[in-house]
Amino acid sequence: MAQINDNYLKLKAGYLFPEIGRRVRAFAAANPEAKVIRLGIGDVTQPLTPTVLKAFHAAVDDLGAEATFMGYGPEQGYDFLINAVIEKSYNPLGVELKPTEMFVSDGSKCDCANILDIFALDNTVAIADPVYPVYNDTNVMIGRSGDADEKGYYKGLVYMPCTEENGFLPAYPSEKVDIIYLCFPNNPTGTVATKEQLKGWVDYALANGSVILFDAAYEAFITDPTIPHSIYEIEGAKKCAIEFRSFSKTAGFTGVRCGLVVVPEELEGTTSTGEKYSYNKLWLRRQTTKFNGASYPVQRAAAAVYSEEGWKETKANIDYYMENARIIREGLSEAGLTVYGGVNGPYIWLKTPAGLTSWDFFDKLLTECHVVGTPGSGFGPSGEGFFRLSAFGNRNNVIEAVERIKKNLKK
Repeated sequence: MAQINDNYLKLKAGYLFPEIGRRVRAFAAANPEAKVIRLGIGDVTQPLTPTVLKAFHAAVDDLGAEATFMGYGPEQGYDFLINAVIEKSYNPLGVELKPTEMFVSDGSKCDCANILDIFALDNTVAIADPVYPVYNDTNVMIGRSGDADEKGYYKGLVYMPCTEENGFLPAYPSEKVDIIYLCFPNNPTGTVATKEQLKGWVDYALANGSVILFDAAYEAFITDPTIPHSIYEIEGAKKCAIEFRSFSKTAGFTGVRCGLVVVPEELEGTTSTGEKYSYNKLWLRRQTTKFNGASYPVQRAAAAVYSEEGWKETKANIDYYMENARIIREGLSEAGLTVYGGVNGPYIWLKTPAGLTSWDFFDKLLTECHVVGTPGSGFGPSGEGFFRLSAFGNRNNVIEAVERIKKNLKK
């Protein structure tokens, strides 16, 4: 009989969001009359914009005629999308990238997991805590860790606590690490990093021969003009960082699926014999072997995001969600809760009241307010005592959810 990958058995529980879904389904089945408002999983609610949808339809029509039919595309993405991203998203930041350094994918969640293919298993990995669970769990799945301790930390992984005391910004590891996960604007805390703070991480990585895996999935939601949108705005970052971006939240592509990875040609690692080798070449080899590329209609739709009219529409949706964030942040602050985030990112990170645990507060909101959020402890041990709410909701639902919570807290 074939043997399973025992590393999966090290995972202490089901993936966070399916567990939330299980509890919500059980509550809904027992309370069919309850109107449940979901502000938990960061799924968008606004439809694709007219310009994006038009491009999507036109690309589908292309597939219906022999003269315009498209079969297999380049695994790393079509030039029309890659060039649009470089010109419209990176060049305005003063960042120059080559088309060969950019790889289009079916979403940054997959990329954050799949990137591990090109790194040796004996690399030491540092992860912020709390953190997007994919970073932690995929390292466990491939066998980089030991078992979890009583707190939920896995042996073999280095955790960087992000707490109220340190402003939810990780400190440099006290030991040398090879791979560092950073996410700004942060999921789940909504924290952002200044240029000076990011420079510190780049300097650390260059001094220690580390690689930064920089998740910039929420960069489009930054409102402060002084906050960097890309790690490559920092001098030297091309020699030490890989960046992930996503169309999911920016353009409402959660169900459409499109993302991208930037792997600079300057970025090198070493072989087992100490020779330098390009991570760009490794990722190209990985993608051309294991991936057939995002679909042609999806990439045409993604490129339309960067047209003049497409970006105007996309920015309007982003502003819609950030107004939701303001409503949640200010409403819950008025109710006496301690609230973080929601200014340069779409997530609100609040402190649970009256000493409730994260899951206790989840159950309280679900059963008493019929509102769904995300327990902070699901993002790591340092998330205990905190709770995440998403701004990706319908405006009327967001307003109603805030009023329900405020009313409940006054009891």
